[in-house]
Amino acid sequence: MTVADRVRDLVLPLLADRDLDLYDVEVAGPVLKVVVDRPAGLDLQVLSDATRAVSRALDEADPIAGTYTLEVTSPGLERRLRTPAHFARAVGETVKVKLVAGVADDRRLAGLLVAADDDGITVRTGDDDEGAPVERRVAHTDIDRARTVFEWGPGDKPGRSRRPSGAGSRSAARTQGTSNEKREHRS
Repeated sequence: MTVADRVRDLVLPLLADRDLDLYDVEVAGPVLKVVVDRPAGLDLQVLSDATRAVSRALDEADPIAGTYTLEVTSPGLERRLRTPAHFARAVGETVKVKLVAGVADDRRLAGLLVAADDDGITVRTGDDDEGAPVERRVAHTDIDRARTVFEWGPGDKPGRSRRPSGAGSRSAARTQGTSNEKREHRS
């Protein structure tokens, strides 16, 4: 069982008690990233509470040897898609997909994710000359990288506004935040 699997088994019940979904667990060198989500979106208070609960559980169970940095974070507006479950949650969203070398001449595709199952995904990449949708089916094994793409509405992106200070602003569909906490573990 990998470190990510041990952490996943440990934090799933804690997150479920808080009505949070475990989106992913990633271990990259000294960083343990626990990615959480919920349909209503996240805020920093929810992330802070989840961080404290996950940190306590990791301290008690000690599933990771050595020192690491714990990050409890949201998947953000533009999320990495790695598993069939990630793709299934993203049906109806715009995605960008890069295929592994040698699969097809055109290794990059972008469009609306219209279907996802355990075997692969279907992306609507546009319309043909007669207005009929053009869709491309891709096996999960042929995907090198994929992510959702957040499409800004009309007007300037936040931070690029030319409106005077105090004028109205748009808010994103979900708040992205990260809570970091260093952990020292000795074996």
